[in-house]
This record gives sequence, C-alpha cells and structure tokens, in this order.
Amino acid sequence: MDVLDLFPRSILKGTLPTPLLEALLKLAGGVLNRPKDHPDASRKLAGQLSEQRELRRDQPGIETLCAEHLLPACHRWIRHVVDRQPPQGRGPWVEGRYHLQMIDLWLNCQRAGDYNPMHTHGGSFSGVIFLKVPPQIKASSFDGQLCFHGPEEWHLQSFRMGMAEYMLPVPGEYFVFPAWQPHSVMPYRGEGERWSIAFNVVAVPGQPNLPSSADQTSSRRPARQPANVSLSSQRQSAKGF
Repeated sequence: MDVLDLFPRSILKGTLPTPLLEALLKLAGGVLNRPKDHPDASRKLAGQLSEQRELRRDQPGIETLCAEHLLPACHRWIRHVVDRQPPQGRGPWVEGRYHLQMIDLWLNCQRAGDYNPMHTHGGSFSGVIFLKVPPQIKASSFDGQLCFHGPEEWHLQSFRMGMAEYMLPVPGEYFVFPAWQPHSVMPYRGEGERWSIAFNVVAVPGQPNLPSSADQTSSRRPARQPANVSLSSQRQSAKGF
C-alpha cells in the first residue's frame, strides 16, 4: 500500500552563514539598547511581545540578509511551486517576469509569557529569522516554538494531527512562507530573551528582476512602489522599508 499526503504546504527553510548571524546579533543588541532610535512596530503587528522595532536597509547586515537570502528564498519558493504547473497555468509568475520587493522588516524580542497569536501577514511572502533562543526552549515542549497551522483545528481524538506543525527555533535558521499561511508563537517560561527578525515581501508581476538589454530603456523609468502592507488592514501602517 501507498500513503498519499495530499495538499501539502510548502515552507522554505534555510541557514545563515555564521558571520551574518553575528552581525545581525550585534545589530539586534544595539537596537534593544536604544529602542527610541527605532520606530515601534507593535502598533501594526499581532504579537504581544516586549519589543518590536522596525529595521532599515542601511543597517549592518540587512542588505546582505535581504539580497542574498530572503529575496532569493521567495524566488525559490515561487519556482518550486509554480514550475510544477503546465506552462499555460503559471500566470504572471514566469521566471524573469516578476519583481520581488521587501516592504517591512522588524526585530522581535520575546520574554517569558510573551506570545504571538495565530495570524497571517500582508503582501505575498513572509518569514522569520531566529537570532537568539533561550536554552529552555527545547523540542520536548511547545514552549517558544513557531507553529504553522493547517486549514482545520488540530484534534488528536479525530486524527487531525497534521493541522499544526511546530518548529524549534534555532539561531541562524530561517523560514519563508506565503503571507497567507497562519502561524503563531507559543509563550515560554524562565529567564532569557528570544530574538527574531520578521519580514514581508510583495511579488509584483511585469517587472523583471534582471532586465535584458532590450529592456534597459524601459527599466530606467521609476517603478511604481507598492504600498506598505501591514499585518492588519485596520491598523496604521508605517512607511515602506
């Protein structure tokens, strides 16, 4: 007999090089030591966390993080999923005919008792990069773990056991997923802080990532920037990334 696991959800997982992780840890420590120098991101986010501060592209490590890891990860997700479709069914998501743009990126500092309720993001893709994790967050407990939720409630008695998948946060690892994917973060007990960076990306059709020579003239025209996307349309959104 064969078992068919139908309707999978694709989540991309990667690992940052150690020098970049160290640069981001140093950046996060500086941001938390001078929180007033960085806009508060909590007003547009679902998380009930101690600190949520916006980050800028010109800060150490951020440009490398976005250009060499996060945006390529979104591109790989699109290719992994869309290229399984017949050519006539790929819509605008043909390689070289869309543009990926980072619109939000912020630092999360979670302490004991903090949590992030189940929510989704705006835009096309979202994700999280783990920077620092207290030692009491372990695979033997749900504490402090990232949870991806399925379309139905998890229910052991009726064998709905594939409707919640918990991911142990590990410093340097990151996850990228569609912005519509429901997810949450469990609270934890004990000392220490859990640091992570989260982000939103939009995929815009019709704007090649790498224009050919024939496209150079049109590519010189200023592209229309998409509006910033908050996690909730009912909350004020900060300026774009």
